[in-house]
Amino acid sequence: MEDAAAPRHSRAPGGTLQRGRGDAQGFPVTRTAAGVARSARAARDLAVLDARVSGCRACPRLVSWREEVARVRRASFRDQDYWGRPVPGLGPADARIAVVGLAPAAHGGNRTGRVFTGDRSGDWIFAALWRAGLASQPTSTHVGDGLELTGVRVAAAVRCAPPDNAPTPAERDTCNPWLARELALLPRLRVVVVLGGFGWTAMWPVLAGAGYALPRPRPAFGHGAEVTLSGPRGELTVLGSYHVSQQNTFTGRLTEPMLDAVLSRATELAAGEAGQPGSGHPVGGGPRP
Repeated sequence: MEDAAAPRHSRAPGGTLQRGRGDAQGFPVTRTAAGVARSARAARDLAVLDARVSGCRACPRLVSWREEVARVRRASFRDQDYWGRPVPGLGPADARIAVVGLAPAAHGGNRTGRVFTGDRSGDWIFAALWRAGLASQPTSTHVGDGLELTGVRVAAAVRCAPPDNAPTPAERDTCNPWLARELALLPRLRVVVVLGGFGWTAMWPVLAGAGYALPRPRPAFGHGAEVTLSGPRGELTVLGSYHVSQQNTFTGRLTEPMLDAVLSRATELAAGEAGQPGSGHPVGGGPRP
């Protein structure tokens, strides 16, 4: 059953909107890949970036799909106004950990306007963040539900809900500047947790563009994979985890202890605690002692 406290009308997840040459809700509109790169690069803080992400229309296939879903709606959410836009990240600017997923769900983030919110994947990741001491509560149902994150920023590699949960490589590349700028606006960032192989692939050109020296060959994705990079801000560790999709959680490919182990490792690294150096190889698929 839908949360009775959920608002009828979806709202922007927060931040100062840039009024002027924008859409009907005041978000500045970007329509090309080159425009995405320029707009992202010029964003001075996360609030500005979030507003610019929310107005992006650079990928026609994704725009068409997200808006069709928002118009038709699922029967169980028919009384709600869907967000129907790109979904910005969530979390404070002083985060030392970033969690990067694939893309918003059609009836999750595309409905609520908040990343990983309102679907079963979100139930998994926010419950795990709560167990790790990074979230104020184990659930994320709608904007204004009281959720607050501490020390972690959550984002997606692609900001629009894609058909069949499958963005194209071109759509991923068009969206990359949003993620690159978001990570650049986290000055204390020390760890990136990547959920799934698609996000893992998307991360490497983002990090290379940020000045991090990448190993050759590129590290293979795996649950518990750990890679430590050197860059302009010192060391950054990239951790891999299977995605919190129902395909993985329902089949047992990803379990709560497995996800907890990766987030535990992330909090250790973010706190500067000693650990085994990253090698690009999995460091564990189950709970840590």
